[in-house]
Amino acid sequence: MISCARAPVPGPPVRVTQSSFGKTADRTAVDLYTLRNKNGMEAAIMTYGGIVVSLKTPDRNGNIDDVVLGFDSLDGYLKGHPYFGALIGRYGNRIGKARFTLNGKEYTLAKNNGENHLHGGIKGFDKAVWKGMDIPNSAAIELRYTSKDGEEGYPGTLQATVVYWLTDRDELKIDYTASTDRDTVLNLTNHMYFNLAGAGNGDILGHEMTIFADRFTPVDAGLIPTGELRAVSGTPFDFTQPHLVGERINAADEQIRIGKGYDHNFVLNSGIGTLAQAARVREPRSGRVMEVMTTEPGVQFYTGNFLDGSLRGKGGKVYGARSAFCLETQHFPDSPNKPGFPPVVLRVGERYQSTTVYRFSVQ
Repeated sequence: MISCARAPVPGPPVRVTQSSFGKTADRTAVDLYTLRNKNGMEAAIMTYGGIVVSLKTPDRNGNIDDVVLGFDSLDGYLKGHPYFGALIGRYGNRIGKARFTLNGKEYTLAKNNGENHLHGGIKGFDKAVWKGMDIPNSAAIELRYTSKDGEEGYPGTLQATVVYWLTDRDELKIDYTASTDRDTVLNLTNHMYFNLAGAGNGDILGHEMTIFADRFTPVDAGLIPTGELRAVSGTPFDFTQPHLVGERINAADEQIRIGKGYDHNFVLNSGIGTLAQAARVREPRSGRVMEVMTTEPGVQFYTGNFLDGSLRGKGGKVYGARSAFCLETQHFPDSPNKPGFPPVVLRVGERYQSTTVYRFSVQ
């Protein structure tokens, strides 16, 4: 007798897996969600700080490597780090003198960067444990966090949601939404540190950078914008055509000197609200290319100038100066105190929406 047993029908591929990643000092459990697309690209995101722990993508020979800086375990992040891969809020970047006025009332924030306020304060969104849930039939994770009225000095109880999508076009897409019960200021971003040669594999000076911005915002000695929108033409900040990151990073330029390299906001030509290309980066040795699209009006280009070799990351690799770059999509630094900059006030009844896409390919 011949058996005619039917072969099992394969189910849909597993796009998201969830695992424990340890506990914080107060014993709050932290989960790690690993997203995978059909091409073998992988992103791992934890609920502590909404941090992108790893982002693995192939080079031109098909070799997979992790292209973001970070640590192998939660402990590395809890000991303190320069915002590796973290969600930043309520306000990404700096607010001058750690204060702003809204609706006639002055709000005082933590001074955690000299006399200024940086990346949401002492315990910003990067140190919160978000509530995570996967999205069925997608390589996606939704994170939610409630920021209470008065947290880090900001007015209003804020309901924030961030969704990370790993698409089959080899894109890591980040959707940010939020609402508030009192008028507040808001500027959300992610602070991934990239090295397209692989995290910890040398510096990023040989990366080829294009930024689609004809202007940037020069800063004072405290890295607070002066309010000027300065043309990049004729300066080391002109990346409207491709240039190597290291080509002019030590130029005899006052703004370069202040930033110890690049640590500046670029005014994107695309404006606000429409998803458009902000930057393109190519790493010649691996062939990896990263394109950045955003609905935001600006992007902070930072070249890891303050990494000093004191941190050992994944696999024990030392993260030295300029071993990574950041492209933080954003509204401009110190916008609450600069009426000429695009507004950052989120009012009651309004919905904050922002999208950024990091698209990977090889050349």
